[in-house]
Amino acid sequence: MEDKKTAVIGLGIIGSIWARHYEAEGLLAASWNRSPKPDLQLRQTDLERCPEAASYLHLCLYDADSVRSVLQQIIPHLKPSHTVIQSSTIDGESATEFAGAVAATGARYLEAPFTGSRPAAEERQTVFFLGGMAEVVADCEDLLSRLSAKRFHIGMPAQACAIKLAMNLQIAGISQALCEALTLARSSGIEDATFFEVMRANVSWSGLSELKEPKLRTQDYSPQFSIKNLHKDMRLARKTAQQPLPQLERIVDCLAAAEDAGLGDDDFIALIRQLET
Repeated sequence: MEDKKTAVIGLGIIGSIWARHYEAEGLLAASWNRSPKPDLQLRQTDLERCPEAASYLHLCLYDADSVRSVLQQIIPHLKPSHTVIQSSTIDGESATEFAGAVAATGARYLEAPFTGSRPAAEERQTVFFLGGMAEVVADCEDLLSRLSAKRFHIGMPAQACAIKLAMNLQIAGISQALCEALTLARSSGIEDATFFEVMRANVSWSGLSELKEPKLRTQDYSPQFSIKNLHKDMRLARKTAQQPLPQLERIVDCLAAAEDAGLGDDDFIALIRQLET
């Protein structure tokens, strides 16, 4: 597996978990974060040294601007033997731009946005949406299978970005509805235990309900995926949409209000706090 040596660029909640998985598999050659994290023993080095240490550069950053900044620094060091795996949630136009810039060096590019927050990443249950040439997808299968439960080849980079945003739109809509439904039940004197017991017998029960029930019942808003990140993704979804999407507009407003209220770093299920005021 020497030819699969990997560098993780971006050591946030998810990137640091992936780096630990790669390390456990003997595949982590280097890692980098904008602000060094000395508490993480993950072979951290300078960004420009990552292409020297690894053939696969796995990016897990915040937005298109942060990806663009990283690529500007590593592109001069890329060779045809390199593959850039880009897992930050960005827009399709930027993904197409980045794919072209990497390809111009002779290196390969795979758009690989994902679904699954901290618990899924820890359990290697992430799901990847892959955009790129079939041969690149096939070549990255062994690496990404070590982080994930499923991988879908959606098409080209812009299409992978679009389906990621479509999935997050559903998550945001279901979350808002769950928060409003629980608030309605509580205001009628119904206990949380009863609400969730009944909901399990209802067609509306979902994986998201199961994931967020403990957090809602204990008012635990520590981030698995933050309001500010979901808000960013929904703005990208609005940019990507080819027609008006009324629920998306309402969701953007709700997330903006929550972020303005100082809840941006909380888990997105903290949307319920906006209904309690």
